[in-house]
Amino acid sequence: MEFKQLRSFVEVVHRGGFTQAAQTLNISQSAVSKQVAQLEDDIGQQLLERQGSQMHLTAAGRIVLERGEALLRQRQELLSELDDLSQMHRGELRLGLPLLGSDALFAGLFAEYRRRHPNIVIHLLEGGSRTIEQAVRSGELELGGSLTPNDDGFAFQPFCNEPLDALLPAGHALAGLTEVDLGQLAETPFLLYQRSFVLNDRLLSACQQLGFTPKEGGRSGQADFLAALVAAGQGVVLLPRVVARALERPGVVRLPLLAPEALRWDIAFIWRRGAYLSRAAQAWLALLREQA
Repeated sequence: MEFKQLRSFVEVVHRGGFTQAAQTLNISQSAVSKQVAQLEDDIGQQLLERQGSQMHLTAAGRIVLERGEALLRQRQELLSELDDLSQMHRGELRLGLPLLGSDALFAGLFAEYRRRHPNIVIHLLEGGSRTIEQAVRSGELELGGSLTPNDDGFAFQPFCNEPLDALLPAGHALAGLTEVDLGQLAETPFLLYQRSFVLNDRLLSACQQLGFTPKEGGRSGQADFLAALVAAGQGVVLLPRVVARALERPGVVRLPLLAPEALRWDIAFIWRRGAYLSRAAQAWLALLREQA
């Protein structure tokens, strides 16, 4: 059994097929198929059942997937520890950043990190909290920026805790207020985030506690597009203040939101509890503490 065989098998399962796995691994589809077949030969059991274009894990496949993911993580951690011997003259950082607010919060930090550690290769993934958490859990990311998790499987370092502001169309009946209560928006369509954003869940929970379910006016992971929809009169969007300030424009009014304390944008950087953190990752966390 070889690591490249395990990696091919895990990627086939994660990506949903041999073609997609080959694209991810940057090798031919026939090479992926050969490596998975060799793994099955080495183990002496079938791992995948193929029914037309569909694939299903066998009982043996489920075991190999779970153990294989753990072995690949351990291998990556071993390589990270060995990289540290070079005193950061080489290495990599697999980092996840939230889609919302990255330009305002992390562009300068990213540039400063690169200035200090020019030989560290940064592999960057952007997404909602669920996407980031899953990538950290699977070992695809070493660190990820996410809403503070309620999961003992993660350790974390807090970074920021922003209130939310409401962006309203300039012609909205509430646009003349100095601040707006969440309950006052019950009849206004809400422009929501993609489903991978945990902030959606917090918003829905806060609205339900006030006795209403928000009307959905649209969804996007792009804050500037959501603000453009507001300017076009399509509804209200709630955004972290640091994001909302940058999106004020003609046709849009920004109001501080009066909402439960739980409805805040509390970003932390998470990692798997007990996992080894490379010096590259530790340097990123140290930079965040400096700038906090």
